[in-house]
Amino acid sequence: MANVKETTLTELMGNIIDHSIEVVDLTHVLNEDTPVIQLPEPFVNTKGFKIDRISKYDDNGPFFYWNNISMGEHCGTHFDAPVHWISGRGHQHVDEIPAEKLIGEACVINIKEKCDNDPDYLLTIADIEEYEANHGKIPPHSWVLVHTGWDKYVDDKRFLNVGEDGQSHTPGPTAEAAEFLATKRDILGFGVEPVGTDAGLASTFETPFPAHYFMHQENKYGLASLKNLDKLPPRGSIVIASPLRIDGGSGSPARVMALVENS
Repeated sequence: MANVKETTLTELMGNIIDHSIEVVDLTHVLNEDTPVIQLPEPFVNTKGFKIDRISKYDDNGPFFYWNNISMGEHCGTHFDAPVHWISGRGHQHVDEIPAEKLIGEACVINIKEKCDNDPDYLLTIADIEEYEANHGKIPPHSWVLVHTGWDKYVDDKRFLNVGEDGQSHTPGPTAEAAEFLATKRDILGFGVEPVGTDAGLASTFETPFPAHYFMHQENKYGLASLKNLDKLPPRGSIVIASPLRIDGGSGSPARVMALVENS
């Protein structure tokens, strides 16, 4: 048998098989209990996930099991395309995004302790500068992911964390931090563990929903409802975000994975 030359890709596959590179799933399970964002009136909210059985080895289909599903584009762990927001009108729909722009290095900024003490904590430019002082400048073609620990609440009312004031109290970025990342760093996009890329109180900001506004204005992407960010290093892992290629879509539920090199 002829010797097969090992390539970068076959070496990568071998490393995945022998677990020297771990595949970390950053995606929550989709089911009918999956929480979805709840916007204040008068906005119309997205639909949640619904599954209807077609057959399961029964009279409707004795040899096969399958289902119909329905949901909003921004349900569960999901991808926001630039056209999702008015500031990104005229930019890319989800089906128009080049596949190579779904893959990039993860820069994980850890603000979990601050969010444990204050559910309304907002990522600041100072947080970003502290991260870069410790881990280097955020490189081009990277995903900036913010670790807040919020994924642990996904099956709890604290995930949406609606207070007596009727407002959701969850972390996100300041307008200044969102604009800085969108305009001063050549990133692919911005990812978070809460239900949306903006803070729960972001509708009340001077620039409402600034993560959406500034990211999508600059043709950047969003990832929301991520999990397992605590399993990623601050730098060096590779994130693969895989939304459905919906014709004219504003976004999509996504399977998001990270490749992490084991020491």
